Amino acid sequence: MQRKRFAVIGAGLWGESHVRVYADHPLAELVGVADRSEARLKELAEKYGIGNTSTDYRDMLSDGVDAVSIATPDFAHAEIAVAAINAGKNVLVEKPMATTKEDCDRILAALKSNPVKFMVDFHTRWSPHFYKAKKAIDEGELGSVQYVHYRLWDTIFVPTQMLSWAGSSTVNWFLASHCLDTMMWLLDDRPAKVTSLQRENVLKPRGISTPDFYVSLIEFAKGTACTLENGWILPDTWPNIIDLKCRIIGDKGAMLIDGSNHRVVEKYTADEAVYPDVLVMPSVRDKPTGFAFDSIRYFADCIIGDQEPICTAEEGARVTDAILAIQQSAQTGKTVEL
Repeated sequence: MQRKRFAVIGAGLWGESHVRVYADHPLAELVGVADRSEARLKELAEKYGIGNTSTDYRDMLSDGVDAVSIATPDFAHAEIAVAAINAGKNVLVEKPMATTKEDCDRILAALKSNPVKFMVDFHTRWSPHFYKAKKAIDEGELGSVQYVHYRLWDTIFVPTQMLSWAGSSTVNWFLASHCLDTMMWLLDDRPAKVTSLQRENVLKPRGISTPDFYVSLIEFAKGTACTLENGWILPDTWPNIIDLKCRIIGDKGAMLIDGSNHRVVEKYTADEAVYPDVLVMPSVRDKPTGFAFDSIRYFADCIIGDQEPICTAEEGARVTDAILAIQQSAQTGKTVEL
């Protein structure tokens, strides 16, 4: 197979994940990284031996690039995605695909005019936990799924320290986008009706203008009911940065998923207790492993092998529609139909 050339736009924590995968892939060539921070670009250039860096993402859309990863803050995805598609580049965009219906429509229109490969990085589809659930549902082991309870929270470290732009987003875009795609994928269905509430008692007094959490009741078109919880105000003393629990109940069986407090590895020193990540983004002999890396590696494989990736733009648009409905319901106190 012929090597393909990849560039990364957005060099934050998750952008570096893309850099690591392309730098490690034997048939991928990492040809450039763009970010608004010159200091961050210098850091990554020295760490990964990147010769081409720029503070202008347009420099990553040259003829010397086959595909780009977009890992900017969520509200900045659409402009870059449309520009990359129109430049004839294959695109992997971090979730959510976009944060407005208009931006989703712009991306879909650009793809209609430009036959490039496009994928949204809904990496939970590569999670061994949820793959087991998908297989059980598809093979009929649980029967008809009646109810799903899905909780995904972050510690308050995420909106107050990890993300400088949390006040320009919501936990729905950051976490619920994963949950909604996962449920649509598991159930092979889409939300039909949403009733949601939000609270704003913790982060706003700290000067971060975003809700603390959302609790939503989602009715799917085929009849499955789901309770979805997403928040990011857990105390920093929580054993893990995330708390993920999912309960899937069918008329013939059930599955319980714990994606956070597995405690496969526990380390205790004189100063702290640590529960190292051995699933989502671990490294083994300096090689990026785990399902959060696997989805990026899958995209690279699709570009190199000339295969159409899953997690399509149409699926990304459906997730955005659902999040907009959740936020509308939480703001108005009314049920929203999709």
